[in-house]
Amino acid sequence: MSFSFKKKIFGFLTFCIIVTFGIGFLKCYVIEDVLFPLKYRDIIEKYSDEYDIPMSLVVAVINTESSFDKDALSKRGAKGLMQIMDITGEWGASELNIENFTPDMLFDPETNIHIGCWYLDTLDKQFDGETDTVLAAYNAGSGNVSDWLDSEDYSKDYRTLHYIPFEQTRNYVEKVNKHREIYKKLYDLKD
Repeated sequence: MSFSFKKKIFGFLTFCIIVTFGIGFLKCYVIEDVLFPLKYRDIIEKYSDEYDIPMSLVVAVINTESSFDKDALSKRGAKGLMQIMDITGEWGASELNIENFTPDMLFDPETNIHIGCWYLDTLDKQFDGETDTVLAAYNAGSGNVSDWLDSEDYSKDYRTLHYIPFEQTRNYVEKVNKHREIYKKLYDLKD
């Protein structure tokens, strides 16, 4: 085997190794920084600890709701990272004694995450810690979920939902749960 041929093989193998590591790096970057980022970690930890809500649940809700876009605004008027409606924001601000609250404050990550975690905790207490029911209520409203729990068509035990009649809400609950599992693995988040 000639030196020139060995050099070409070595060059090709080196190229393959570099491409493999480059794709691995790009894959990690795309997965962690683009598809499943973890911005505002300190704020999320602060309020998930304060309200005893798993951090993995909070980040999965944020990712599903806004993809970590603090300026997100839905067609229905939900604002910020956790996509909070003005009326929920006003209620939360009142309960939390947030002074001089205006709905535009929902674009502030700290205010949004604080109210969002408080609201998840409120729903958790209302629905006895049934996470899927809490997520359904976060998406479809607690009034709808309460009605579903009162119906044998949707709840066999009047405590958990065995069927969610809104397709968007069914998909939402499934998506948050999938995102939660991914976040737990990517960032080693404990429940």
